[in-house]
Amino acid sequence: MQKRLSVFLAFVLAALLSLSVTEAKAEQPKLVVQITIDALRGDMPLRLKDRFGPRGFRYLMEHGVYFTNVHYLHANTYTAVGHATLATGGHTAQHGMAGNKWYDRETGRRIYSVEDNRYTLIGKGPKAHQGTSPRNLTSSTVGDELVLASGHEARVFSVSMKDRSAIIPGGHLGKAFWYDSSSGEFVTSTYYYKKYPAWVAAWNKARPADKYRDTSWALMYDTASYIYGDADDRPFERAIHDLGRTFPHSLKTEDTETFYKSLRYTPFVDELTLAFAKELLKQEKLGQGDTIDMLAISFSATDKIGHAFGPHSLEYEDNLLRLDATLADLLAFLDATNGLERTLVVLSADHGVNEIPEYKQSLGFQAGRHNPKEFIELANAALQNRFRSTDNFVLGFFRRPSLYLNRETIKKLGLDPETVEKALAEEILKVPGIALAVARTDLLAGKLPNNPIMHKVERAFHPGRSGDVIIVQEQFWYLDENTTLSANHGSPYSYDAHVPIMFAGPGIKPQTVYRLVAPADIAPTLSAFLGIKPPSGSVGTPLIEVLGGH
Repeated sequence: MQKRLSVFLAFVLAALLSLSVTEAKAEQPKLVVQITIDALRGDMPLRLKDRFGPRGFRYLMEHGVYFTNVHYLHANTYTAVGHATLATGGHTAQHGMAGNKWYDRETGRRIYSVEDNRYTLIGKGPKAHQGTSPRNLTSSTVGDELVLASGHEARVFSVSMKDRSAIIPGGHLGKAFWYDSSSGEFVTSTYYYKKYPAWVAAWNKARPADKYRDTSWALMYDTASYIYGDADDRPFERAIHDLGRTFPHSLKTEDTETFYKSLRYTPFVDELTLAFAKELLKQEKLGQGDTIDMLAISFSATDKIGHAFGPHSLEYEDNLLRLDATLADLLAFLDATNGLERTLVVLSADHGVNEIPEYKQSLGFQAGRHNPKEFIELANAALQNRFRSTDNFVLGFFRRPSLYLNRETIKKLGLDPETVEKALAEEILKVPGIALAVARTDLLAGKLPNNPIMHKVERAFHPGRSGDVIIVQEQFWYLDENTTLSANHGSPYSYDAHVPIMFAGPGIKPQTVYRLVAPADIAPTLSAFLGIKPPSGSVGTPLIEVLGGH
């Protein structure tokens, strides 16, 4: 009797263990989809939630974990930096992205974040700053770690309108494709392939971008239903190419390249990006094999439209409603091909966006635009007077946001670099609209005041790529006088740092979380969920609300 009872209990225990393993396997995704909305400020999903459909943003907000209080912890809130933080869980010192561009002292020239002259666009000859690869990314990514953990069986792809928004999330071991605004095609570099896969060549040959020729971007709904319905013709908005400043925005033009470039400033480019991503999912059979695959998609129209019209514009609002439909299309496709119950989806943004300075001025705020050429001239004149020299001390300014000193001038005059750095910082602080100027030597020595903004400046600093003085503007000021863009980003303030995070997938219980978290937490969370090592530069903290029983 005792023996039979023991056998029975052993059988029950084995059955329970088998059930547990089966359930665990059922909750392990076959596909990870990381969605990044370029310049989606954190307040926007909540503002428009009641007007979204049930299958786009709201699906992720209501069927997953929705983090509302998410802030980047670095001051250089630009596209390359944000995508790198999302992919690696690190900050500038860890992932290497000092900005979209920086100055390289070894070559004496500007460096673009993803440029690599060893590679070219497939089928194209060498061209300055157009060879691309993830070479400048100094950390591994979640995708890299997934590939390594699977013995190179897992596959990682990345798609975006922007090259940097595809290359950085794709990591070192993935494949990246991006929109070419001169041809309307999706392209890649010889880092990834010697020639295009047949399906990519066929997709491009069909010229799907051309279906938007001679069309217009019109409002989805009646004007009266929009929050900013009466703000369609504001003097501070700046028309891009031939699109005009008011609805409908016409894409009719006789110049082919102008059409392809203009397409980037409409929601249609996100539709095109999705169409390519769907073809990729289908042709590459992502999530259909024995290992977990990953697809990163960055939708960039929100950024372009925000730059042109500002976040409190009718265009920005209509774009988000259209983007919601695009997301619904993506999720429906994933459900039909892979099953959402076997797909882990995470959505966030690479940065937010500030309002147009002239608009803020009209509301009574102190706001403005800096002219780098002018404050460099002022700084050079002040340093020349102080150190009794006619040589220029400042090599240049990259609004990412660094001033670079001419070290040859400093050496020739026998000056102490730290003394010149601090003198430059003192002079720049005299310019109206500049809040902080931090010397490189103080950053290296950790001699910074203990406050949140300074900590963000510290996380934005790279010893080999950042300049000699890091600038932070006052709130509502831009560190450039770009005459083609209305609105911008790049500051440590909440309008640029606040973004959403949404996780949905197997085993994730719906909830809304209001505690403070950071985008750097996404990569270690994905790593923990998938049971792989975090990226090499990860400094974030796994989000326990997502992990649950994982």
